Amino acid sequence: MINVYTPAELDALRVAGRLMADLLNACCERIRPGVTTGEIDAFCRSHLRTLGDGTAVSGCLGYMGYPASLCISVNEEVIHGIPGARVLQRGDIVSLDVCGSYHGFVGDNTRTVVVGGPGDLTAETRRLLRVTRQSLETAVLAMRPGVHLSDISHLVEKTVAEGGCSVVREYTGHGVGRHLHEDPPVPNYGKPGRGPYLHEGMVLAIEPMVTLGKPAIRVLPDGWTVVTRDSLPAAHFEYTVAVLKDRAEILTPWFERDPFGPDWMAG
Repeated sequence: MINVYTPAELDALRVAGRLMADLLNACCERIRPGVTTGEIDAFCRSHLRTLGDGTAVSGCLGYMGYPASLCISVNEEVIHGIPGARVLQRGDIVSLDVCGSYHGFVGDNTRTVVVGGPGDLTAETRRLLRVTRQSLETAVLAMRPGVHLSDISHLVEKTVAEGGCSVVREYTGHGVGRHLHEDPPVPNYGKPGRGPYLHEGMVLAIEPMVTLGKPAIRVLPDGWTVVTRDSLPAAHFEYTVAVLKDRAEILTPWFERDPFGPDWMAG
């Protein structure tokens, strides 16, 4: 069953989404050479308690046994990387997936950032990040009532393929609202004109997971960390998005404080 949220519920989701975007941005600002992923996790836990009225709860910690307050995936790690003793190096790309609930409503968002600065990116890694983020932005711009869900999936796949990268197929976006994972699943691939129509009040987590090389993945022995089989880098960007009367609204607007500015991946 696909939930449709009322205007009052969307207002509550806006508040939760902005708090989770603020938390994600704060965690991204801690990314620098020499910092461990465990230190980022510790910061996330402590900073979470300062948001709003102090009642926000991590959506990662304890979820199906997950041991940390956010997911941190580095280089060839696609998603679900567990923070720990890994020391970040200049030129690493780091995907931070932050989700949580506030007053019973969920925000879910992800950014991939570079350790150091734009000058530490290789041309290929820069292309990966640009293509992944572009696929997300293109999908969101197309969202409105009456559009097939598969039209959004197709746009992600088309944008990624045109950029010379690959979409991970085993994991998808999803509905989100009062729970972290709700119907419908939102694949990042597929043929257009299929599946349910988008309706006003639907809320979806759109999250392209993209590899620089082939799309094949595997799960590490920790049972969580997903990596590319060819060990080439991966990127992951995500917004929580509400479908309005004639457009989409990003409920987790982390881009407003992009430390490198809106055009840092251009060129």
